[in-house]
Amino acid sequence: MIVASCYFSYLVISIALTFWVARTLHRNGRVFLVDAFRGNEALADSVNQLLVVGFYLINIGYIALALKTTDPLSNFRQVIELESVKIGVVLLILGAMHFFNILVFAKMRGRSAGLGSAPPPRIA
Repeated sequence: MIVASCYFSYLVISIALTFWVARTLHRNGRVFLVDAFRGNEALADSVNQLLVVGFYLINIGYIALALKTTDPLSNFRQVIELESVKIGVVLLILGAMHFFNILVFAKMRGRSAGLGSAPPPRIA
């Protein structure tokens, strides 16, 4: 029963974090994408939605793959330690994906503007 409760709490926490990060990036990344695509809002919105779908697929896929454990879980301490490692890896993956996306779009923005050091977009 301890293993099942560990799996359940890991899934709930990890998936909730994935949805929260995806919604935050989707909502706040729009201005950045519109600027990267030189004002083409339709393209920016489309790419933003595609990024969210890919984000969900990669992260929830990893969460499902990392669910399995062969560690013996005989007390609450072992459950917490196992979950902290698994959730920590999920958070590192979320952060790495975020910074990779920012890097790609920053390079696109620099190329489209013809300037490598253009100032960041302003939020109105």
